[in-house]
Amino acid sequence: MPVDLSSVIIAVAGVAGTLGGSLLTQRGTERAKRREIEFVHEHEEIRENRSLRRTCYVELNRDARQFTTALNRHLHVMRERGVEDADRDALNEAKTAHRDRYSEAQMIAPEGVLLTASAVNKALNEVYGQVKRLELGAPGPGETMETAARAQYEVWDLLRTMRTAMRHDLGVAHED
Repeated sequence: MPVDLSSVIIAVAGVAGTLGGSLLTQRGTERAKRREIEFVHEHEEIRENRSLRRTCYVELNRDARQFTTALNRHLHVMRERGVEDADRDALNEAKTAHRDRYSEAQMIAPEGVLLTASAVNKALNEVYGQVKRLELGAPGPGETMETAARAQYEVWDLLRTMRTAMRHDLGVAHED
């Protein structure tokens, strides 16, 4: 039985087409799976990053508020009685906790949040310096218990601004 060359060519082309089509389909499926995996990984990374920022923001907000409250309490103690070691320790613990949270935020927070957190940090450290100088009986020019109390009270506005920036970054607050 003679083999017709055109029949062989058609048969080879048919087999090659079937195998080639399978290979192309397989490669396309692999590419689609790879894109889907990358998409899932990107979303997981975004979710993890937001969770990390949320945790950092909660702790920074809490510790900044506690530092502000500790400064207020310390000023009251200075007016009402002499400052004791336990009072100094409480103030220093609040300062240390805030410093640690602020340091963490410097590595995590975007620029907009970091600007407000920096303003809070600066104001808290300035009030702390005033309080400590008053405690030691060596106030700077114009520093009194009243100016320190006023400066401490003004930190609350900065805290509100920082909290708003954090909430905006997390997508839980609208623009004011």
